[in-house]
Amino acid sequence: MSGLPRLFTLLTTDIVLLVIAIFIGNYLTSGFLLGENGPFLAATIISIVLIHSIVSYKYKLYRKAWEYASVGELSIIIKIVSISVLTATTVQFILGNGLQLRLLVTTWFIYLVSIGGSRFGWRLVRDGFILNKDKVKRTLIIGAGAAGRMVVRQLLNNPKSDLQPVGFIDDDPKKNKLEILGVPIVGGREKIANSVQELAIDHIVIAIPSLNQKELNNIFLECGKTKAKTQTLPMLEDLMTGKVSVNHFRDVKVEDLLGRPPIELDIDSISESITNRVILVTGAGGSIGSEICRQVAAFLPSKLVLLGHGENSIYSIEMELKEKYKDTNIEFLTEIADIQDGKKMIAIMEKHTPYIVYHAAAHKHVPLMERNPEEAVKNNIIGTKNVALAANWNQVHTFVMISSDKAVNPTSVMGATKRLAEMLIQDLDKKSTTNFIAVRFGNVLGSRGSVIPLFKKQILVGGPVTVTHPDMIRYFMTIPEASRLVIQAGSLAKGGEIFVLDMGEPVKILELAKNLIKLSGYSVDEIGIEYSGVRPGEKLFEELLNENEIHENQIHPKIYIGKTSELYINEIEALLDSLEQFNPLELKETLLNIANRKAVVEQKEKTTVMLSVTG
Repeated sequence: MSGLPRLFTLLTTDIVLLVIAIFIGNYLTSGFLLGENGPFLAATIISIVLIHSIVSYKYKLYRKAWEYASVGELSIIIKIVSISVLTATTVQFILGNGLQLRLLVTTWFIYLVSIGGSRFGWRLVRDGFILNKDKVKRTLIIGAGAAGRMVVRQLLNNPKSDLQPVGFIDDDPKKNKLEILGVPIVGGREKIANSVQELAIDHIVIAIPSLNQKELNNIFLECGKTKAKTQTLPMLEDLMTGKVSVNHFRDVKVEDLLGRPPIELDIDSISESITNRVILVTGAGGSIGSEICRQVAAFLPSKLVLLGHGENSIYSIEMELKEKYKDTNIEFLTEIADIQDGKKMIAIMEKHTPYIVYHAAAHKHVPLMERNPEEAVKNNIIGTKNVALAANWNQVHTFVMISSDKAVNPTSVMGATKRLAEMLIQDLDKKSTTNFIAVRFGNVLGSRGSVIPLFKKQILVGGPVTVTHPDMIRYFMTIPEASRLVIQAGSLAKGGEIFVLDMGEPVKILELAKNLIKLSGYSVDEIGIEYSGVRPGEKLFEELLNENEIHENQIHPKIYIGKTSELYINEIEALLDSLEQFNPLELKETLLNIANRKAVVEQKEKTTVMLSVTG
């Protein structure tokens, strides 16, 4: 019921209960239901009913949702009952009817029990009989602080929740063995695994939004020793700003396993290079390019040009940014173009005259590029050259190329083409007023082709998870982290540098897979892990700088700068001029020879003659 029918029903019920309470109180104190107290009882009933109605209206008693009744609602009932009885007592005294304290105290007690019981009885019935207890998941709450208490309170008050809090974990020894809202604190984080087994825990909620990532990582690893599904609260700033509530749990993300503190940016230098300027991003629809667009937009450029080959992805990021920044003066423009079209690149640069170009367009998938080396050359080398030359001819201030750790001592076509593209822009920097730089980083979590989405899909269908090799190690960084540092590097550019992002500690892919399985609520035995073998072009371990590029200087807490090494421009130009004459095997061999700074010798006769003529 709602509205007036609900109000009438509750008020009528309360009046009936109140009258019954007075008669029962009179019987218990005098032995009669009515007797000689008739006039007194009549006056008492009238006064208490009137006062009850007024006070109940003031405290909004009839607007409460009693299926969620808690201590707060109980305190309101106590106030209403006490005020009603005390006021009625005062009225009786003023009217000269004398005081019957035993009757009034008894009435107060029966009145309180009947009114409170009628409210809380519904919750007891709902919790005890209506809710399907078979679907309840026994839940362990990690953190008995303010957030943990709020989590438990909301779970207890939410009839739709299938999570039943049965225990707290907290490292404060003073809280051990205490209870909060009826839920016991069973010990510190070292008790997580034992508590999950002893309490038959199905679900774990980490309710410590203020912890740094390193400490969170340690807790995740403890949770990973159990079969319970682990979730955590949203970020503290999201809770404080009201974007989400405390009961919006999220699954543990792989980012949480990295254990690195947030990146602090030099906001002033970035703002100076971006705010109120024209910025162009190639590959703007890709995972890295689109995130660069998001990060750039936050610094309020006058115009942001989104250049990409795929119309759907460009449209998607355009709509997202226009909606988010609809109250700003940023002009979002899109260009559907192929970076292999040199004339189109020049036309776009002339049209928009950008101050900074972030070049994120590239073919990055290692096995696919092994099978299609000519396409890797066209996109990663020729495409980069086209965009760079267009930037040079239009006097762009800074050109930032997104490179890869696979460009260091490359064993793959993708890595080799990235290294040759670096050489081209380093050479062009010597002849241009534009600052040309490259930024290298390792694997990006969540990007297209990343191993993490693959693992999640495999876990979702019951496994097995496929790992190429048990000793495979990679550097990992989140997309927002990488994009922020790319923007930071662009603001620090002087020209010709290869910036290397601090990727933190390398991660063993096997351990990453195991942790992801466990934090998804399964055991490794349930899902299984299979080794698929190292793919063509892959290395067991990626480097960020080779021995000739290592520089001790660090220009930012998270950014290193590599030394410029020898550039093989003549060989690169000869390769590009004769691209169509290479078969895939010869092309790959030549790419790797140039990229690894080896003399172009011991090639097949056809390749040797070709290079000598065109050189």
